Amino acid sequence: MRAMVLNTAMLPLELERRSIPQPGPGELRLRVLACAVCRTDLHIVDGELPLPVLPIVPGHEIVGVVEALGAGVEGHRAGDRVGVPWLGHSCGCCAFCIEGHENLCDAPRFTGYHRDGGFASHVIAEAAFCLPLTLPETDAARIAPLLCAGPIGWRSLKAAGEGAHRLGLYGFGAAAHLVAQVATAQGREVYAFTRPGDHEAQAFARGLGARWAGGSDECAPEPLDAAIIFAPAGGLVPAALRAVRKGGRVVCGGIHMSDIPAFPYRWLWEERSVSSVANLTRADAREFLDFAQAHPLQVHVRTYPLRQANEALDDLRAGRIEGAAVLLP
Repeated sequence: MRAMVLNTAMLPLELERRSIPQPGPGELRLRVLACAVCRTDLHIVDGELPLPVLPIVPGHEIVGVVEALGAGVEGHRAGDRVGVPWLGHSCGCCAFCIEGHENLCDAPRFTGYHRDGGFASHVIAEAAFCLPLTLPETDAARIAPLLCAGPIGWRSLKAAGEGAHRLGLYGFGAAAHLVAQVATAQGREVYAFTRPGDHEAQAFARGLGARWAGGSDECAPEPLDAAIIFAPAGGLVPAALRAVRKGGRVVCGGIHMSDIPAFPYRWLWEERSVSSVANLTRADAREFLDFAQAHPLQVHVRTYPLRQANEALDDLRAGRIEGAAVLLP
């Protein structure tokens, strides 16, 4: 097998050839068809998240075909097409898991972070955390972003609240370009905030149904009911608070963000709130995939061969991608 491996943070991934692994009990071996590149992968490679395991193969938005089953696996067959998300294992016995919050598990294992991920030709995954893929879409590259960008956006949208009719999206990347379509299908109004001066991204947002698009330094034409921040810039939190109405919510949808600067209490006052979304549950993923099956989404991707993973990360880092970057083995 081939894999793009992170041996040291802040250095390029290295292409390695390895023996094809065998699945252990409860595991599947997948032949990777496509793996999307998430901003979390970028945070891992850039050393912005603590690295519990090195070397590590990043990648957690994986579409693959089952090649081999470990002992005790039920519900999967060789040849099945499945998806592998960020949450690769939860303990099932801590208070959070018992209460249905496996995204907050005390002993999780994340794909591409604690265990090797999908920047490779093959991957081992825990069968119980693999998602059956029954979407009518046949292009694996267009399915891959639906395994993290989609569910994280879905969870963030739920956190914004059903009553959030006027919704602001800060950072219009892989997650926002999907959430904008979901929100529009639900009858909400979407207001997209991009990097100042990024007119291409603003046009992209309007083309996907946004009622208004402008720079993050601009004011929305109307007070927002809620805002979701996908960009990892802490300075957007005060900006979003100023954009939402009394009682409005600001949801931070990323796993990493730069420090939030101090701001006057009056911007938070009048029962505005700030919350975060952490990881996702398998239920989130299933709900989102069900929605995507009933409401087909335009998934915009730029594909790269596996060996060009570093180029894909560079393009994501520089904001040169509309939609999602996807690696093809």
